[in-house]
Amino acid sequence: MNDIRATPRRDIPRSVPPHLFFVASAIFHYLGPAGAVLLFVHIAPAGVAWLRIVSAALVFAAWRRPWRVVPRIDTRERVVVLALGAVLAAMNIVFYFALARLPLGTVAAIEFLGPVSLAAWGTRTSRNVLALTLVVAGAVRLTRVHIVGDLPGYAFAFGNCVLFVLYVVLGHRIASNRMAGGIDLLALAMGVAAVVALPAGFAEAVPAFTSIALLSAAIAVGVCSSVVPYVCDQLAMARLPRASFALMLSLLPATAAVIGIVVLRQLPTTSEAAGIAVVIAGVALHRTREVTLLQASRDGKDRS
Repeated sequence: MNDIRATPRRDIPRSVPPHLFFVASAIFHYLGPAGAVLLFVHIAPAGVAWLRIVSAALVFAAWRRPWRVVPRIDTRERVVVLALGAVLAAMNIVFYFALARLPLGTVAAIEFLGPVSLAAWGTRTSRNVLALTLVVAGAVRLTRVHIVGDLPGYAFAFGNCVLFVLYVVLGHRIASNRMAGGIDLLALAMGVAAVVALPAGFAEAVPAFTSIALLSAAIAVGVCSSVVPYVCDQLAMARLPRASFALMLSLLPATAAVIGIVVLRQLPTTSEAAGIAVVIAGVALHRTREVTLLQASRDGKDRS
């Protein structure tokens, strides 16, 4: 009798290049907020943020049953999970406060400043310095943010930028955990976020409970904005150094422009198209530390 368990199983996430997970994350990173903006007519931003978080937490709970990993992590990792949960709660609320006052492209451009700082901090080679220079130049050409008008909106946007950096740092920390999977720890953190955001968002979310359509839309926003992209982030973070992942985030403005072309038929100007091309060139030029070391090893063998 054949033993099915003896058949080797292919690790699908490991067989997929981490950059593809990032592209999927980037696409949903903007599709979700686009739907959230439509909900602002009926639900206040804090309510939409809480519904997004709770929807994601419930999906993660049903899928991963994250409470099972609690005994396998030490006190330090539990603190990281709690911190990530608090960051997720604050980041989502502040992001929607900014989105209610400013265009999505402007908020995304300001959000991009944080990952650029992380990428710069982790840059160690002249090749990657050039790559970073290209992606910054391309993103600036794409976004052209001018701080005029709604100052509170910009304050929320810059606050979201800082919180996004913390999300990348803490997310990368749980992705490298060997005792429990990063996705399971993310699921735990999302549960924490739902509790942390409760005082700010529950009362504002009440209108959604009176309408099946609104509640369904809010759940869809949660899945598109928090489940799919955050899971993809974990799969990418587990295989990319933090600086490399941060540099990949420079694709977000370019992804937003591509979504505008495909979904909204918003054709880019020549300048914007050039910005997209420069960002892609910079990302293509970048090399992770592992690839750099491997190339150096090969060069050494060739000379010997």
